[in-house]
Amino acid sequence: MSVMPRRITKAAVFWQAGFILLLVFALVLAVRNIDANLARAGISVSFDFLSSHAGFDINESLIPVSSESSYGEVLFAGAINTVVLSLICILGATFIGVVMGVLRTSNHYLGVRVALVYIEVMRNLPKLLILLALFLAAINTLPPVRQSWALHDMVFLSNRALYFPALEAGSGMRLLIVFACLWPVSLFVLGRVARRIQDTSGAVYPVFWPVTGFFAAVVAASVLFGWVDYPISYPVLQGFDFQGGHRISIQFLVLAAALSIYHGGQVAELVRGAIEAVPKGQFEASRATGLSFLQMMRLVVLPQAVRIVVPPMGNQYLNITKNTSIALAVGYSDLVSVMTTSINQTFRPIELMTLSMGVYLAICLAVSFAVNAYNARVSLRGG
Repeated sequence: MSVMPRRITKAAVFWQAGFILLLVFALVLAVRNIDANLARAGISVSFDFLSSHAGFDINESLIPVSSESSYGEVLFAGAINTVVLSLICILGATFIGVVMGVLRTSNHYLGVRVALVYIEVMRNLPKLLILLALFLAAINTLPPVRQSWALHDMVFLSNRALYFPALEAGSGMRLLIVFACLWPVSLFVLGRVARRIQDTSGAVYPVFWPVTGFFAAVVAASVLFGWVDYPISYPVLQGFDFQGGHRISIQFLVLAAALSIYHGGQVAELVRGAIEAVPKGQFEASRATGLSFLQMMRLVVLPQAVRIVVPPMGNQYLNITKNTSIALAVGYSDLVSVMTTSINQTFRPIELMTLSMGVYLAICLAVSFAVNAYNARVSLRGG
């Protein structure tokens, strides 16, 4: 059944154009008012300070920064930390939410009640309280650096950080980066080819495991035959801290756990609602064919529930991205933390807050675009 396109009347165009003009006028008026007030106070808006030395370190960064770095560099490092933390929390909340949402709709007596308690507790506790409780528990429970818990003398955990071996920069690192870029591209291209073949001939060709196995086999062969060097750095205790390898701070681990657990409860409720929105006949038909509960969920119910749950999940992903700003409470150097320190040193709140708002807006728009693109892909096409 086709849907007739909605007619756009002249009155609708007039009122929408008038509303847009009103917003533009209000924005211009606000900017002029702020500029006039700053001029009276002898303050000028300038971003020249971004090239000046920041004079402070950040406790964790994926790019090399130091006290000699500029404000622009440390702000960029903080933005990267925010993006990485957001992605980890989105993945963690999705995994926990799907598991708890499925468990909530199962017939397992204990599982249903465990999921119910988890969802209700997470939905009725403030996320900052959860974060501080986990942080204090980690700081007071985990040992100091010199008494770190060790796993085969390669991985160490203390109340400061998690230390583990890391691949050093070199040809091996470059090869892995290239493969990491080619892997999703190959999955996308070959997936489209496989779907086109399936639509025309009905033949089904697997894509994920063959492509993943190919790249894994190439890396394994390069290691076995020595084609590429993969130097590995191991953490070694020297003095009061570990040297070598890589580390993930306790602040990051606690943040990722707290936000994943908290938003996992929100996601679980969305998943439960989406599963219950699937027609009951689908459940009955699945049981009639002899499918187990997990098979029914994986093959029948969840593929249909995805179409229902994706739009509200996008809102949760945006909330997760914005809620990473509570990292300031435990001293993790995200964008807000770096921005606050920079404001205290430069007295440039307008410029720094404007930059931070622009970065958060860009991240949220990217997340929204990705969710909308996936939603358009899985949505049913009407005809």
